[in-house]
Amino acid sequence: MTSKRSSFFTTALPPRWQQQWQQLIAPARQQWQALAERERLGLSIAAAVLGLLLVWQIGVASPLRTLREAPPQIDRLDTQLQDMQRLANEARELRAVAPVSSAQAALALQAATEHLGEAAKLTVQGDRATLTLTNASSEQLRSWLGEARSAARARPVQAQLQRGPKGYSGTVVLSLGGLPS
Repeated sequence: MTSKRSSFFTTALPPRWQQQWQQLIAPARQQWQALAERERLGLSIAAAVLGLLLVWQIGVASPLRTLREAPPQIDRLDTQLQDMQRLANEARELRAVAPVSSAQAALALQAATEHLGEAAKLTVQGDRATLTLTNASSEQLRSWLGEARSAARARPVQAQLQRGPKGYSGTVVLSLGGLPS
């Protein structure tokens, strides 16, 4: 049976390679023939088990792992897509809103800053506003940024914040970018 497989394989090779192949496998063939029937059977079973293990690892386990991991990954990507679409819609809505004058923006920022109390100080110079924070909570900062974006149409261009045990401290620079006063 081995010789039939071997001869089938070698006939598919060019004649020069057939000779090299025969020379290459001749010692292995002699060793195989020298083995007892029981040893050949053991090696054949070991080779079959090894082959099955290889088929399992490459052909079955990998696709099963992909099938197991795909649904959570798809859910995570769907969530990210929905977040991106929500942000895109929000950006579209913000672009559609009419800009406010620099004076109106400054007034809106002052009103928003008053909600922060002692934790914040606002300075406005031209089309830039700088908010200096001292121990402001994350909720206060988030609320102020939302109000600055919606009421004053201001957007942060630079932030240097440090989080301490009592809240955030540092500065946030905003661009007012509205209509001239």
